[in-house]
Amino acid sequence: MKKLALVVFAALAFMGQNALAQTSRFGHGKDSADCVLYLSYYEEYFKQKNYDSALPNWRKAYSVCPPTASENMFIRGTTLMTRLYNQTKDAAARSAIVDTILTLQDQRMAAYPKKRNTILNNKGQHIINYRSADAEYTYKALSEIVDELGSEANGPLQVNLLQAAIALYRENKLTADDVIAAYDKVSANIENASAGNDAEKEDNLKVKATIESVFADSKVASCENLIAIFGPRFDADPNNLALVSNIVKLMNSAEDCASNDLYLKAVTAMYKLDPSYRSAYGLYRLNAARDNVADAAKYLEEAIASAESDEATDAQYNYEMAAFCYKNGMRGKAIEAARKAVDMDYGYAGKAYLIMGNLWASATCGETVDKWARYWAAADYYQKARNADPSIADEAAASLGSVSRYYPEASEAFMYDLTKGQSYTVSCGGMTATTTVRVQ
Repeated sequence: MKKLALVVFAALAFMGQNALAQTSRFGHGKDSADCVLYLSYYEEYFKQKNYDSALPNWRKAYSVCPPTASENMFIRGTTLMTRLYNQTKDAAARSAIVDTILTLQDQRMAAYPKKRNTILNNKGQHIINYRSADAEYTYKALSEIVDELGSEANGPLQVNLLQAAIALYRENKLTADDVIAAYDKVSANIENASAGNDAEKEDNLKVKATIESVFADSKVASCENLIAIFGPRFDADPNNLALVSNIVKLMNSAEDCASNDLYLKAVTAMYKLDPSYRSAYGLYRLNAARDNVADAAKYLEEAIASAESDEATDAQYNYEMAAFCYKNGMRGKAIEAARKAVDMDYGYAGKAYLIMGNLWASATCGETVDKWARYWAAADYYQKARNADPSIADEAAASLGSVSRYYPEASEAFMYDLTKGQSYTVSCGGMTATTTVRVQ
């Protein structure tokens, strides 16, 4: 072992001497000899994954080298600090290490300004990783980063900024208006985010869906809050398309918010100013709230058919179409829309499967085998719903238990030449499914 250590040290010393011979070619500062030497030492240890030996040599290089000596000094230094953080248990020491990690990002930005956007995104991720428990710090820091980067801020930064705003609202440190402003900001950013390929486009759609889900779950956008904030704004500027579009979008995300006067005025103005999929969706909500079933379905179909809407939005609209049609007895449209929502997913597959199970469980299927088979088909979809979405697992399991009471006895199934586990195709109520025979 001692012999190996001597060999490594000799190799490092040789490399350091070679580097010293080239010192005049680089900007290594007034302590250029030490800078080059310790850069060589820590880099060689780092390449060998001998991080314990790399760390003290990196610290020495960091102390004697100017920031422009090596960008890797910041990149690999962050890696070494992250490793040290994970090995440290003391809270105060951990906090100091995080300060160092964030300082390294700031110094790297100052020394390499052309990479500022990438480094800012990295800094934001470190804040999420290490400081997200401090909502005030996270909100302030991410606000500054997202304000500077705009649509170039990574998705997690946008989502965590909104989550921090919601946390401060719940602590009465931000107003509902502040949270809505944060939602508007991150929504616009992700809407305008560029996508170089299909994978990036898919990621943007998932971030958009997450932002909308987080905001909806926060309950900040209650009708009461929205009317108080946006009522005066609409009255002052009713022909402002951006304003009315925002009012409609926010009221669409709130529960039971489609029957008030502000929503009626905003949707009407939006459809007049911009007959788009958004305004068509608004008219669907308006008509649904007033039990105008045919008109509501027509406008929602128009919104889904629009070439302007993205796939995540179409998944949401198809799920809503399935739920609306199921509620209003339009079974064929309900099953078709539910299948589309399952295919697109974006978090709606489990809920769509649940609707499909309900459609089968409530179907009228005759008095022979199909009177049982509808419950077998329903059970298939309830099981899929439970597997697809943990948030509705209990509801799906309860539904599964309720239909199992209607399975035939083995002797009854045998009279129709059916045995447990056998495949069976059932058709009724405008629906067809291949299911599995189940018995008590």
